Amino acid sequence: MDITSIKSQHKILKRWDYNWKPLSKGYTDKILYINVGTVDIREKDVPPLMKEKFIGGKGYGLRLLWDATKPDTKWNDPENEIIISSGPIGGITQYSGTGKSLVVSLSPQTGSVMDSNVGGFFGPFLKFSGFDALELQGKATSDVIIFIDGINHKVEIFEAPAEAVDSHILTEQMTDIFAENEDGRKNIGVVSAGSAAEHSLIGMLNFSFYDPKRKKIRLKQAGRGGIGTVFRNKKIKAVVCKIPGVKGNLNNVVDLEAITERGKRFNREIRELDDKQCQMRQVGTAHLMEIMNDHDLLPVHNYKFGSHPDAYKIDSSVWKRNFIQNTPDGCWIGCNMACSKRVEDFELKSGPYKGQKVVVDGPEYENAAGLGSNCGIFDPGYIIEANFYCDTYGICTITWSTLTAFIMECYENGILNKERTGGLELKFGNAVEAMKMLHQLAKGEGFGKIAGLGVRKMKELFIVNGWGDASFLNDIGMENKGLEYSQYMSKESLAQQGGFALTNKGPQHDEAWLIFMDMVNNQIPTFENKAEALHYFPMFRTWFGLVGLCKLPWNDVEPENNAQTDEPAKVPEHVDNYITIYKAVTGRDFDKKRLIEDSERVYNFQRVFNLRRGFGTRIHDRQPYRAAGPVTKEEYESRVERYDKQLREKLGIKTEGMTTEEKMKILRKQREDQYEGLLNAVYKRRGWNNNGVPKIEFLQKIGMDLPEVIEVVKNYQ
Repeated sequence: MDITSIKSQHKILKRWDYNWKPLSKGYTDKILYINVGTVDIREKDVPPLMKEKFIGGKGYGLRLLWDATKPDTKWNDPENEIIISSGPIGGITQYSGTGKSLVVSLSPQTGSVMDSNVGGFFGPFLKFSGFDALELQGKATSDVIIFIDGINHKVEIFEAPAEAVDSHILTEQMTDIFAENEDGRKNIGVVSAGSAAEHSLIGMLNFSFYDPKRKKIRLKQAGRGGIGTVFRNKKIKAVVCKIPGVKGNLNNVVDLEAITERGKRFNREIRELDDKQCQMRQVGTAHLMEIMNDHDLLPVHNYKFGSHPDAYKIDSSVWKRNFIQNTPDGCWIGCNMACSKRVEDFELKSGPYKGQKVVVDGPEYENAAGLGSNCGIFDPGYIIEANFYCDTYGICTITWSTLTAFIMECYENGILNKERTGGLELKFGNAVEAMKMLHQLAKGEGFGKIAGLGVRKMKELFIVNGWGDASFLNDIGMENKGLEYSQYMSKESLAQQGGFALTNKGPQHDEAWLIFMDMVNNQIPTFENKAEALHYFPMFRTWFGLVGLCKLPWNDVEPENNAQTDEPAKVPEHVDNYITIYKAVTGRDFDKKRLIEDSERVYNFQRVFNLRRGFGTRIHDRQPYRAAGPVTKEEYESRVERYDKQLREKLGIKTEGMTTEEKMKILRKQREDQYEGLLNAVYKRRGWNNNGVPKIEFLQKIGMDLPEVIEVVKNYQ
C-alpha cells in the first residue's frame, strides 16, 4: 500500500497544542503525559525535588512509574506506563556518545521495574520538542500512532489501521509520511516494536536514526525486559517525533566552549588510538569475539564452555569483511566513535521477507556470541539474518539467544523432543530449526510462542509438565529475576557473577563488566576489593543513564597514558571529561564524589521499588549454578586440570581416586559459599542489611529518605 493510501486511513482522535520554550541548561522542566486509552494529552511540570534527586533519564522514569502504579499493578494493566527520557547532557553534539535515552516500565518478564538504554534520535528530539520525558499510559482499543510535532508544537493521536507492524517497514513509512521531503527525513525519530512483540513477553523497542550517507533509516534497540510487549499491549504502533533540525546549542548550556574543547580532545583520541585499541569504528563491539574466546569467556552451548575451535568463523575479522567501512556510523549526531556497524544489501533466505535485500544493524558482540556460539551456530549468515528478524519483529536478541540456547540444551537432554516442540529438532547448531522457531513466534504459532515466554516461565512449564528434573532445569536456565543473562561466561569471575545477579533489573552487563579486572588481571582479589568494584562501577554506570550518555566512549577508547594512572579501570581522564561536561551543561557544582552520590540515590530508589513490588531481597539475588560452575560431568571434565588444581590448592583436597561427581559436589559447595560471602561484602559496602535491603540510616545519608521510600523499607528492617 502506498503512503497516500495509508495516510488517508488515519483518523484523528485527539489534537493538543502546546507552548514551546527553549531548553535551559539541558532541561525543559516539562513532561509530556499521554493516555492512549482516554486520549488525554497534557503537560506536567517537573517538580524541583524530582529534578534534584532523580536528575533525568532513568531517574525520571523510575519516579514517574512509582507515582503512576501501585504495588500490585501488573504489566498489562492500563495504569502501567512506558517512560522515555534522555537527560541534561543528552542531545549535545560536541562530544561523542550523547544520544542515549532510558526507557522504563513494569516488565512482563520480571514482574518488577525494568530499564533499558537505547540510542537513536527520538530521545534528543523529544527534548528539543519541549519535554524532558514522555509518559505513556492507558490502553487503546485499536492501533494508534502518536505524533509529536516539535515544529508546529502540537501532539496528535490517531488511529492507524493500515501501516505495517514490523519495524524495518513501519519506520520507513512513518518517516515518509511525516517528512515533507528527502531533506526532512533526518529530522524524524520513530519508536516502534514489531509483530513478535504482540505474541511474547520478550518484545523490545526500536528507535530510529537517519544514516545521511546512505539516506536510509536505521534502528537501535531498547531490548531488555519486554518493554516492546507493553508497547504493543497498549496498541501503540509507533511514536513519531519531528523537529526543525539540529544545530549547535539546542540545550542552551552554560559553557559551550568547555564542552567543545573536551569533545575535540576525545575525537583526537578516537582518530589516533581506536585502530590500535578496540577498533570500534571498524567492527564495533564485535571486536570482543576472539578476545572472549581466547580467555575462555565466550558463551558456548548455553554457557557450558568458554571457547570453541570454530569460533574463528564468527570472529571480528569476519564481521569486518561484512560491515561497510569508512562511512558515518554514529547513532547520534556528532558521535565520532561510529560503532553502529551495518551489513548492507543482505539477501534474506527465510521468512516473510525472503529474497529481499535489507540493511542489518549489527551484529554487535552480544548478538554474534548469543545467536552464534551460545547456540553452537558458527554461521555468520545465520547470525546476520536472525539479527535482522529479531530487530524487525521486535524481539530482544540477548533474551532470544539465551532462551534458544536453553531450549537446545533441554532438547539434547531429552527434556524436549520433536513431539513437544511441534516437530522442531532444536539441537545445538541447528540454524534452520532455530530460524523456524523465530518465525513461529512472529506469527504467534507453535513452539515459538512457548519460547516467547522466556527462560523462567519455560522452566516452570517444563517442571509442571514433568518434562525434566527441576534442579537441573534451574541450574541450566540462565536467568535471574526473570531476565536472561547477557553473553559472558562468569564461571571463573566471582565479581562478574555479582555483576550479573546483583543487578536491580536482572543480569545485564550495563551495570558492571568486571571479568578482566577480576579474572584476567587479578586486580580485585579479596571480597572487599570485589565489593568496592561492585559499588563503584554500577553507580558510575547508573550515572550514564541519568544524564543521556552512552558508556562506550568511556573506556572503549582510552588515553595513551591511561595505564600509568592510579586507577586505570576507571579511565580517570574521561571521568574528568564527564564532570567538566556536566558542569558546563547545567552550571551545577559537581565532582566525582557527587557523581556517585547522584547515582546512589537513584540506584537505591530502584532497589526499594523492587521491594515495593515484592522483590529486592537476598533470595532474588540468587544465581543459576551454571553461572558459577560446572553443572554437568561434561563441563567439569572439559576443564578438569583447572578444577582439580583449584580443589587441591584452595581446599587441600586430594583429588586422586575421586570420581568426577564427588569432585563436582565439593566444588559446588565451595563456589556457592563464595557467592554468599560476596553478597555479604557487597551488601555491607552498599549500605544494605544482610537481606539486601537498604538501611534507613544509609538512605538518610544519601538523601533518599523520602517518606514513601522509608515506609516501604520499614517493613523489611
